[in-house]
Amino acid sequence: MFFKLIKLIVKIFISVVFLVSAYIGYLYFQSPTVMTRITSMIMGEPTGELETVKASNAVFINSGSPKNISDESIEAAIEFSEKMGSHALLIYQNDEIILEKYFDDYNAETISDTQSMHKTVLAMMVGIAIDEGIIESVNEPASKHLIEWRDDSRNQITIKHLLQQSSGLDYPEFSFHPLSEFNQLMLGEDVTKMTLRQLAYRQPNEIFEYNGVNPQNLGLLLQRAYDKRYADLLSEKIWQKVAQDDASVVLDSDKNQMPRTYCCLNATARDWLRIGTIILNEGKFKDEQIVSKSWINEMKTPSITNPNYGYLTWLGTEHQENRIYNPKSTATGIHGEPFDDKDIIYLDGFGGQRVYVIPSKKLVIVRTGAGQMEWDDSVLPNTISRGIRND
Repeated sequence: MFFKLIKLIVKIFISVVFLVSAYIGYLYFQSPTVMTRITSMIMGEPTGELETVKASNAVFINSGSPKNISDESIEAAIEFSEKMGSHALLIYQNDEIILEKYFDDYNAETISDTQSMHKTVLAMMVGIAIDEGIIESVNEPASKHLIEWRDDSRNQITIKHLLQQSSGLDYPEFSFHPLSEFNQLMLGEDVTKMTLRQLAYRQPNEIFEYNGVNPQNLGLLLQRAYDKRYADLLSEKIWQKVAQDDASVVLDSDKNQMPRTYCCLNATARDWLRIGTIILNEGKFKDEQIVSKSWINEMKTPSITNPNYGYLTWLGTEHQENRIYNPKSTATGIHGEPFDDKDIIYLDGFGGQRVYVIPSKKLVIVRTGAGQMEWDDSVLPNTISRGIRND
């Protein structure tokens, strides 16, 4: 009886393995690119071809010591960052890097995948295009460049609607299914096709809906407006002027070669700090105006549909204990307490990738590291801010 039971269990196990293998084989046959990239993601490898964003002899940033920030505050920030599996913690104040801390085997040359922090850089790129007259204004219909929108209700969507995540465009809902539209957008080989097939299902400015479709359309719009590759534009307009190291964007495929502009600007923590200083210094890096002061002011102006969101950039205007991204998702950003500094501006990347900018304290904080679903946005900026002495 015992051996019969063992044989039955073995048969069931073999059958389950066969069925699972057959199903995985079916999924791979349907979408080999997505299935391969899911495996790469699990292994911590790139989920697409990388295109270089070149840097060029960046201006040196001075290093100093935390003269007017308490040792207790610095130590608490380091302890929290280490607890959260961070790779890097950088603090900049009064034109100096006053802390540059790396954890485990990570260092200043480590290239980090910082997810949606790219969105704010994309907003800067739109501002530069407007400064240069390539785009007329934020009120220009996006369909001027996205010609696929001209004959349907999407022709009502302006560039500003895209920047403020209030376009009314539909977007794929999160799904674990490998063949879902969500995974085709995130991991598929034709991100432009997936983006342009999303139709308007609300009126513009009806509701705030944070998603990847709006910024992806802006990336496509910029490429078309300039008739240049996005990586080359980013290098020419920003990276060669401020960055110390080459960065990279992730392409959807060798065939289509469209970067995923809603995420995936891979760069060092030092260079993310430089992006933060541009916001801090109202568009300037050292003595060069990278993007106009007026554009930075627009970026950090609360939108109609969300007081805590400007142009692809998060703000601390009103306290929300659980910051909602969009109605289709249960994911929230955690804020255990209000920000001490209401002028805070921050770049939000999935899992706690952050650049916090506090102009009133002349402060920039960068954290990169392991994804943390329980990341509390109030901890680092409040910890550092409360340690600043005003003497």
